[in-house]
Amino acid sequence: MTVGLMKALYSRNELKIKLRSKIGWNHFFARCCILVVLCLISQTSCKSRKELLNQEIYNGPIMEMSNVNTMMTDSGKLILRLKAPYQLQFENGDKGWPNGLVLEYYSSPNKPICTFRSNAADFNAKENLYKGDGNVVVKNIDTGDELNTELLFWSPAEEKFYTDNFVTIISDGEVHTGKGLSANQDFSSYEILEPAGTIQIEEEDI
Repeated sequence: MTVGLMKALYSRNELKIKLRSKIGWNHFFARCCILVVLCLISQTSCKSRKELLNQEIYNGPIMEMSNVNTMMTDSGKLILRLKAPYQLQFENGDKGWPNGLVLEYYSSPNKPICTFRSNAADFNAKENLYKGDGNVVVKNIDTGDELNTELLFWSPAEEKFYTDNFVTIISDGEVHTGKGLSANQDFSSYEILEPAGTIQIEEEDI
């Protein structure tokens, strides 16, 4: 009788051991599956991040306009008219006029006092600065004084033109040349920073 009882207890203990072993294996397998899934998710995430970093950032224009005719006012009074055949608008506020630009400055609404023309132009929104490239011509309508240069900046905040490039100014039958210039935006007052010379010309030759 005692032997039979010991066999029964032994069989129960063996059953418990086998059952616990099976539960432990299932738990281990589940952990492995979770680790595999996490690794796959991590690899996918890293791959997505790499693809995102490798994507080229678009720095081109967000808007293109043709036959631009923009009027700027101050307290309801016209102070500036911008005309261009083509305009580019960028996300950071910068603008470009690759086919040329005309600016007309007004003190009265009927007649501009000064004009600015260039073969190409850009506007830097951060610095609030216009830049004219190519054949840049500024002319005061009242005096007839005319500036010619290849690079000219206009600062609306300072209300002035300036450049470090070579300049030519036609004024009262004379041609003034030199390097560098500073002038107010209606071109009624200007200074050549490094004058090179003055040539007298006949009015019919201007």
